[in-house]
Amino acid sequence: MDGTFAVLFLVAGLTDMSANYCQSGCLAQSATQARMAVSAGDVQFQDRSIGSEIYGRYSMNTRFGPFQPAVGFSMTDDNASWLGLGATWSTSFLGDKAYVELHLMPGIYAKGDGPNLGHDLEFRSGIELGYQARNGWRYGLSYDHRSNADIAAVNPGLETLQFRVSIPVN
Repeated sequence: MDGTFAVLFLVAGLTDMSANYCQSGCLAQSATQARMAVSAGDVQFQDRSIGSEIYGRYSMNTRFGPFQPAVGFSMTDDNASWLGLGATWSTSFLGDKAYVELHLMPGIYAKGDGPNLGHDLEFRSGIELGYQARNGWRYGLSYDHRSNADIAAVNPGLETLQFRVSIPVN
């Protein structure tokens, strides 16, 4: 995987912004539902499973156009960690029962006993597809990619496949 999710995030978000937000200010600030998400799943490096990861993300209670700021932290079973700040973009379908969410978050990677990803700065981008219950809880499958976007000579990338639960918070 490469920067496909980052490009998809930008294309979907900017298209949505142009179509639905620019009449009142393309990046105008507005209130939205804050969410706390927790996920766990498989870590893949160079096309093979190398362990597991837990990941937490807080999506803030404000939007700038269609983009919702978020902060995330993950830890693998080999003590590699990542801390990032970025944004999510989401849309609902099937009568608001299903959703797709994209995210793009630059962050700091500490390799612990994990793989060398080439740089301390690693960009995390991905997609989540899931179901939203009537109470606002979301249950989804997430796939993401981390790499340094070729700012270093070494850039092997890392993928995760996770099950995520997202809870609305006040």
